[in-house]
Amino acid sequence: MTAQPQAGDRAPDFSLSIGAAEPVSLRALKGSKVVLYFYPKDDTEGCTAEAIAFNGLRAQFDRAETRIVGISPDSTASHDKFKRKYGLKLALASDETKAMLEAYGVWREKSMFGRKYMGVERTTLLIDRQGQIARVWRKVRVAGHAEEVLEAARAL
Repeated sequence: MTAQPQAGDRAPDFSLSIGAAEPVSLRALKGSKVVLYFYPKDDTEGCTAEAIAFNGLRAQFDRAETRIVGISPDSTASHDKFKRKYGLKLALASDETKAMLEAYGVWREKSMFGRKYMGVERTTLLIDRQGQIARVWRKVRVAGHAEEVLEAARAL
């Protein structure tokens, strides 16, 4: 299991797909502040609430010169269906290989009802314009989270 990056660390670079022929990479986002929010699965209660909250604040994040990218191990086809269903305009990146999830230390052992399994630990990172991690939120609780991240982005 890879160590989890901390505030002050250089953010690991990545290149993922956000659509059929649409890549997204940290290198391409350099010069902007970036919110990476890692979530377990499209179209589940918590993940839907989180996506809707970030989506609703998109214009305010844009004014704060901050890009938002959601990442899960779901396929781009699943992301496309999820975005259509809820009218989401967010960039949702697919990491089916889990290489980026592991590099960011969010692919972790979890437990539910006594059963252990591997999955995404809901985590958000705020990355500054130079590619350094400015803030990390682990084991995120969805209610009020997008607003807290927006305030941190404004202050950065």
